[in-house]
Amino acid sequence: MTGRNVIVTGANSGIGRAAASALAGAGARVVLAVRNTDKGQAAAASMSGETEVRQLDLASLVSIREFAAGWDGDIDLLINNAGVMVPPLSRTAEGFELQLGTNHLGHFALTNLLLEHVTGRVVTVSSGAHRIGTIDFDDLNWERKPYRASRAYGQSKLANLLFTAELQRRLTALGSTVLATAAHPGYAATNLQFHSGRRTLDLLMGVGNRVFAQDERAGALPSLYAAVADVPAGSFAGPGGLMEMRGKPKLVGRSKAAKDVDVARRLWEVSEELTGVRFPLVAGAEAGAGAEAGAGAEAGAGAEAGAGAEA
Repeated sequence: MTGRNVIVTGANSGIGRAAASALAGAGARVVLAVRNTDKGQAAAASMSGETEVRQLDLASLVSIREFAAGWDGDIDLLINNAGVMVPPLSRTAEGFELQLGTNHLGHFALTNLLLEHVTGRVVTVSSGAHRIGTIDFDDLNWERKPYRASRAYGQSKLANLLFTAELQRRLTALGSTVLATAAHPGYAATNLQFHSGRRTLDLLMGVGNRVFAQDERAGALPSLYAAVADVPAGSFAGPGGLMEMRGKPKLVGRSKAAKDVDVARRLWEVSEELTGVRFPLVAGAEAGAGAEAGAGAEAGAGAEAGAGAEA
């Protein structure tokens, strides 16, 4: 990774921190894009190699635009890692349901605003929970129906996979060699699980972390695999053992809903309307030229081989 520019969102803790540390240790110049820069600096101080901390709040389109406007130069790798999981009903600065707004819409806007700089790959972190998700176009932001945090989380993680598929379709149509891939960490012990606002649930998650979960470094392996391994466009990586909750990374399967090309295209269009950010590339664009030569296979081609059930 020597000489390569990498951005990892949410890199101040958990699998984002572990991925950033591994990439910096392998020679990359890693930008930790974090909401809390003090925590980001503390994380960076624990890493070897070249790191930089920049402020990014994915729950604010203003912050996302400021981050993108401040970027200069190529991006070899963008890892869309930051996320929130099953909080009480909350909203972003623009009024989006927090999980959809942060996990999907924030990364959708960030990726498209940076895409002209990307020369290598975009990795988006999803979850096995995408299997319980549905895309409710009639009420994406939970403004009318009773709020169910786990279902909202599943919707946001399904959106991550649909985003990856549609991004790759658009890149391939333009002849770009930039790859879009996705990953899920399985069951990794991070602080992501302790923001439900429900004491009993948080306690149960704490027990699960101690008994069943792998550590954050193992949880980061699928993201790293999706970032650097020789995998097809549109691939989805996850742990290879024990119901995809832990183990060495491999290519895994996804739900039928995550393969729906029509829903993926519609979600993209709706996401453009909600964020005001559009796909920036046009035919003949030079983005990514030569960076991943020969790797522009159809989205998802071959990525389902040997796939097991999601965790």
